[in-house]
Amino acid sequence: MPATERPQLYLITPSEFDLAVFPDLLAAVLDGTEVACVRLAMASQDQDRVARAADALRAVTHARDVALVIERHVLLVERLGLDGVHLTDGAHSLRKVRKDLGADAIIGTFCGTTRHDGIAAAEAGADYVAFGPVGETALGDGSRTPFDLFEWWSEMIEVPVVAEGALTTALVARLAPVADFLGVGDEIWRSDNPIAALRSLLAPLG
Repeated sequence: MPATERPQLYLITPSEFDLAVFPDLLAAVLDGTEVACVRLAMASQDQDRVARAADALRAVTHARDVALVIERHVLLVERLGLDGVHLTDGAHSLRKVRKDLGADAIIGTFCGTTRHDGIAAAEAGADYVAFGPVGETALGDGSRTPFDLFEWWSEMIEVPVVAEGALTTALVARLAPVADFLGVGDEIWRSDNPIAALRSLLAPLG
């Protein structure tokens, strides 16, 4: 099923943020742009800190009818009334997590740059599959997800696909016809004005 010409926006939080500041910043971004989903992607392993952040962001997102998924912390989904979880291990734990959380939970997974992992995740019942990075990044081994993977996916696979990781304006323009969602995070949070940065990044979408 081909992706629509205008992909939806999938917002990814910074890996670390000030709880006294970020919820208001997120609220301002959500009020200024149509967002389909927010991923809480904190690096912290402190369950209490992550839970406090999830509580604060849930209040912001749910007030605006935006879904909130949490990265990795499966046990917090039901406890905190979140919409689902974003896994980082492809299809490996997907079937078990689906059994634990039920059919209504959003379960997406990151599959790096590998088509095979994406197909396995789709077959295991993922609600979406994320590939990345799509742009140049200093992290990892320098590999990038090839454009033709998104092209092939949009023609052959019905499970929605997220393009994320070091997006640029040029990449947004190129990926728009073949991605269902654009995963945007550090590209805007590093800016002093995230809303302006987001508008600039998404300018090709019109």
